[in-house]
Amino acid sequence: MTFASHMDIALAEAQAAAQRGEVPVGAVVTSSDGTVIAQAGNRTRELNDPTAHAEILAIREACAALGQERLPDHDLYVTLEPCPMCAAAISFARIRRLYYGAADPKSGGVAQGARVFSHAQCHHMPEIYDGLSAEPASELLRKFFAGRRT
Repeated sequence: MTFASHMDIALAEAQAAAQRGEVPVGAVVTSSDGTVIAQAGNRTRELNDPTAHAEILAIREACAALGQERLPDHDLYVTLEPCPMCAAAISFARIRRLYYGAADPKSGGVAQGARVFSHAQCHHMPEIYDGLSAEPASELLRKFFAGRRT
């Protein structure tokens, strides 16, 4: 089977989040055959919910659509390295593969900071592929935050 990235959909979700005034992060859950099951962008401000990160919303939507609490044999594409909360949710959902774009030195929970998947208490570690569409994902974030600082 040929690899097909779904980061373009995640980037579109991130762009839509930015247009709503949310931090531009987007996520997509796919099945093992590449079918898109769920997609979301950040909605923390809109929903007044600090847990409404793109990853959490996409995982919730996928679980609801499939009628199950775990997503083995499913992959998650996200534009930014997941934070510790999202990394824990990815583990709990038993996501098969995690693909992410930009690294997050400030709040990351995968390769930076907490490194959730490396702890003995972590029950499941997905295969991790970083740097996928990192530049466009980083550029979205840079532009968003530059606009906030002016």
